[in-house]
Amino acid sequence: MFGPLTIKAGTSKNNKTGSWRVGSKPQFLQKNCIGCRLCVSVCPEACIEASQKDKYSCDYAFCKGCGLCVVACPKQDIQMVEE
Repeated sequence: MFGPLTIKAGTSKNNKTGSWRVGSKPQFLQKNCIGCRLCVSVCPEACIEASQKDKYSCDYAFCKGCGLCVVACPKQDIQMVEE
C-alpha cells in the first residue's frame, strides 16, 4: 500500500545552519574561561569545540546565533557580537 517511508538522512556537514544566523554570533574572549564545558553542553548544534585546554571556539558554519552559550558561561567569557 505504501512505499518505503525512509530516505537516506543528510549529515549536518551538508546542511549548514550558519547561513541563516540571527545576525549575531558568539565571540569567545578566552580571558576568564575555567574550562567547565557548559557552553559545549548547551549548544544545540554541537558546533563549539575545544582546540586546547580552556580554549574554545565555534564553527560558525553551523552556529545559529541562539546565545545559549553566552547565558551558560559562569564567567561571562563569551559575548554576542553583530555580524
